[in-house]
Amino acid sequence: MNVIHSSSFTDAIHARGLTKSFGSTRVLAGVDLTVPVGTLLALLGPNGSGKTTTVRILTTLLAPDAGTASVGGHDVTREGVAVRRAIGLTAQQATVDDLLTGRENLELFAGLHQLGRRQARRQAGELLERFHLTAAAGRRVATYSGGMRRRLDLAASMVSAPRILFLDEPTTGLDPRSRAELWSVIRELLASGTTILLTTQYLEEADQLADRIAVIDGGRVVADDSPAALKRQVGSERLMLRLAHAQDVARAGAALGDAGAHLDVDARQVVLAVRGPDHLRRALDLLHRAGIEVEHVELRTPTLDDVFFELTAAAA
Repeated sequence: MNVIHSSSFTDAIHARGLTKSFGSTRVLAGVDLTVPVGTLLALLGPNGSGKTTTVRILTTLLAPDAGTASVGGHDVTREGVAVRRAIGLTAQQATVDDLLTGRENLELFAGLHQLGRRQARRQAGELLERFHLTAAAGRRVATYSGGMRRRLDLAASMVSAPRILFLDEPTTGLDPRSRAELWSVIRELLASGTTILLTTQYLEEADQLADRIAVIDGGRVVADDSPAALKRQVGSERLMLRLAHAQDVARAGAALGDAGAHLDVDARQVVLAVRGPDHLRRALDLLHRAGIEVEHVELRTPTLDDVFFELTAAAA
């Protein structure tokens, strides 16, 4: 299957100042997003933060109250048909028919995209192979596992060979193995040049897949950067020391002389920010000289969990 990508624009998705209210409830309060061609942006945020509303606007399913957005170089409000021709959408709820086989589902979607019968069969066969569903092509979808059903749903969104793909929490409810299988498929799509906007509740998923992460909270994007850069914003690495004896925790704090150290007597733990590559060695030397026995040492880097909780603390 050939995926056609235009080089006439550098940003596959571009949104500025998107606002949306439902009655008196303001859901979006000025969302700005940019997704360069051929990259994956993960959109994170608490429940009710506006992720799905943003996706619905960008896929022309909902009109914004204000602001502008273009997808594939087309305005979402004035050129809805052109936008829909350029995109694929995998929504939170699967759209495949349980009573049809996997192949029949894909041929049905191909027909909805006005492909001829021969082309529909060829497209269905290629997608079944690409999404590792060939062996189950003749089975009713009702017999599929959750992971197989989600792969078929993703395949259905690729029937028209879209250059831009929206994935709205595609792995919710999947077991770890099925989630990993879907991650592999998403990586393959990204490697082929497809631009992807992914909303997810799984921070590890965003960390594994995304080129950039945008955190939305209170209807606004409060951070937008690479996963590594967002982690650096939260703080430095943490050195976590578990001592052999609880009575040594206060002594360890004094020996280290680190005003920023966090002391936890119950956990027999000392946590301090790492300042330079020699800090670990110096800390262990100081504790050894003070006769303090260290039972466990862990160097912990900030995670996306830390980023998420810090950036969305106000709403929490």
